[in-house]
Amino acid sequence: MRIKNNIAGINTSRNQGIVNNQMAKSLEKLSSGYRIVRAGDDAAGLAISEEMRSQIAGLNQAMRNVNDGVGMVNTGEGALQEVHAMLHRLETLAIESANGTYNSIARESVEEEKDAILEEIDRICKNTYFNGNEVFDPTEPKEPLVKPPQPSEKGDFVFQIGSTDDQIMEVPRYHMGVKALWLDQMEFGTPQKANDAIDTLAQAVQAVTEVRSTFGAAQNHLDCTYNNLSVTTENMTAAESRIRDTNMADEITKFTSQKIISQATMSMQSQANAIPQSVLTLLQGL
Repeated sequence: MRIKNNIAGINTSRNQGIVNNQMAKSLEKLSSGYRIVRAGDDAAGLAISEEMRSQIAGLNQAMRNVNDGVGMVNTGEGALQEVHAMLHRLETLAIESANGTYNSIARESVEEEKDAILEEIDRICKNTYFNGNEVFDPTEPKEPLVKPPQPSEKGDFVFQIGSTDDQIMEVPRYHMGVKALWLDQMEFGTPQKANDAIDTLAQAVQAVTEVRSTFGAAQNHLDCTYNNLSVTTENMTAAESRIRDTNMADEITKFTSQKIISQATMSMQSQANAIPQSVLTLLQGL
């Protein structure tokens, strides 16, 4: 029997400290919801989790970029929808003016409406913006925009549609307006000129149709990209959760077990501290 060093008490105290540390870690995990609170909990898991978090953040931003791209494409397509409507009105006026029953006064009225429509086409094409950016190329085209439409050599829209630098989508920014559609020399002053204008307008309608088709294809591409990004983000978030988040049922089970052990250890600590008291009984018998 010893009284200088209570080995049983020291052992019990050491075990009590270990259990208390384990309980503290379990409480951190239960209160935070994370299995990995610090790197020491799972260094490899933390590295993988942080990489996934970076990718998830990039994917979420890419989804917002795609939505912005859809907005820009819809803005351009909406503007061209109005241009199409005005071109159809010009076709009607051209066919009307080609009729030999019109006198000079009637033709002047047709010319006035034609000029007003052309002015509005130019205004729409020059003043269609999305977030301060011109949707159509404002510079003068090298050639008229007739079939097939020619995209601008510079200034194409580039959308970042992924979490890496190579995941981009380019949408051409077209020259649009009266000169680009070859409408600036069109006249309705005589039946012959009006007849010539009908063919010019048909080409302009076709050109605008093809540009609108490009915007439509871009929108479909962006919609599919958004759906793919959404699924990828969901799956990656689930994978990151499995690595980083606490399994509450398992952790509560561990905490309950540690709590029972802690209570038992405290009881044993009391018993270990009582052992040296038996020496006093021997000494009292002297």
